[in-house]
Amino acid sequence: MSWKPEADEIDRRYANAEALGGKESIKRHHQQGRLTVRERIAALIDAGSFQEVGKLTGSASYDAEGKLTNVTPAPYVMGLGKLDGRPVAIGGEDFTIRGGTSWGSQRRKGGQGGFVEDLAFHYRIPLINLIDGAGGSVTSAKKRGYSVFPGIHGFERSVELLGIVPVVSAVMGTAAGGPAGRAILSHWSIMVKGTSQIFAAGPPVVERSLGEKVDKEALGGAHIAVDVAGTVDNAAPDEKTCFDAIRRFLSYMPQNVWELPPSTAASDAADRREEALLSIVPRDRRQPYNMRKLVSLIVDRDSIFEIQPTYGKSVITCLARMRGDVVGVIANNPMVLGGAMDVKAAKKQTHFIDLCDTFHVPLIYFVDVPGFMVGSAAEAAATLREGMRTVHAGLQVTVPVLTVVVRKCYGMAGMGTTDKNGLDLKLAWPSAEWGSLPIEGGVAAAYRREIQGADDPKQRQTEIEEELRRYASPVLTAEAFAVEDVIDPRDTRRYLCRFLEAVRGKLATSLGPKYKSGVRP
Repeated sequence: MSWKPEADEIDRRYANAEALGGKESIKRHHQQGRLTVRERIAALIDAGSFQEVGKLTGSASYDAEGKLTNVTPAPYVMGLGKLDGRPVAIGGEDFTIRGGTSWGSQRRKGGQGGFVEDLAFHYRIPLINLIDGAGGSVTSAKKRGYSVFPGIHGFERSVELLGIVPVVSAVMGTAAGGPAGRAILSHWSIMVKGTSQIFAAGPPVVERSLGEKVDKEALGGAHIAVDVAGTVDNAAPDEKTCFDAIRRFLSYMPQNVWELPPSTAASDAADRREEALLSIVPRDRRQPYNMRKLVSLIVDRDSIFEIQPTYGKSVITCLARMRGDVVGVIANNPMVLGGAMDVKAAKKQTHFIDLCDTFHVPLIYFVDVPGFMVGSAAEAAATLREGMRTVHAGLQVTVPVLTVVVRKCYGMAGMGTTDKNGLDLKLAWPSAEWGSLPIEGGVAAAYRREIQGADDPKQRQTEIEEELRRYASPVLTAEAFAVEDVIDPRDTRRYLCRFLEAVRGKLATSLGPKYKSGVRP
């Protein structure tokens, strides 16, 4: 006697699950330039590596004789896969099945917590969320016979995961409610321009609540979510580019916090010297320059992966490699606000610091910051509070921090670029200058009476500024060992590489979760 009839029945049910919402629904989905969740999983992970879990899950109908007549698959598809040979937990909703709304069950596959998050948690592997659903529906109460209290399938595991494994969320369609919240509970997020949106609640709810008529794109498209609000970190022009970015981000991440980030073979020499670094910073201290180019001349070639490039643009945050080892780079951008830290830049920097510290990624600061953004608009936006939050985050890091002062390093924003609880290695270029505040503003405040009492106040202010600027030479500070070294800019890569090689031992002995005390201001 054989169990083939039962095995054939399983195959039929599998085929039904693979059909998702049916040919017509899939056709409409493709016409909108979007893939199904099964196509997305296949395009992202290593070929043949997907082991689906819960493929039989769905709502079935039977005839009077108990024979299966129809199955509506659960909208969520998930399981175990490999990305560049490393195991990952991956899952997502499929919009062709009931618009990707949550499938009501006590034991969830994913989307609202569920098995896929447990898989990442218990096996200590990265989690990839492919989000394309609107969460719960008011129709669930009628089906269930009662309304559930918010959070019956809550974010507990989502929050727990942020301290132990890399979590990536890709918003592939319209995300509202719980799925939108879960997209935010990640280390890095991305969405697709034109075909994905994210918001707390969609246009119908907004219109009913506020009388505001707005379409999905204007409410939560990539421009709003990525460029303006910073709700999502990056945006991709299409799904293929989105998947490439996910693979790239995870290539810098360890499997979990008990491992070091993966090293690769060094792509170029540690002692590479770039002549362009000698002239990249203008002698006119008010003139901007290309900080992205500067960073690219120091880190391994073609190794930069920028995070939030269109948000908080006065600071640049990116993952890169030095000698094949992963580093986190925070660089002030003099082309935007003169490099001053505004609210958006501070939020961006804080999140990036936490990301690098959690996953044992050493930090390199390339400093050209005149301080926190000032003025009435900056004060109304709580720049000081948000700026001190990033200083607080920087002072709690346990990873090694290396500081390169390229030009300006002033005030509390400048203080936040140093490693006060560690070695506190600070390197300066000949163009570097620092202090409690820039000389121009400081002179106007400290010498106000003397300047106002002079026959020619403007000339007297200029004379005082020139006198004080003589003390601003970085070499004078180096003579007192108040800065560890003033270096030829061309030697920056070699100097940093030697210290980054030496810190591997420190990193290897401080693995595990990072528990931090206190309340961030």
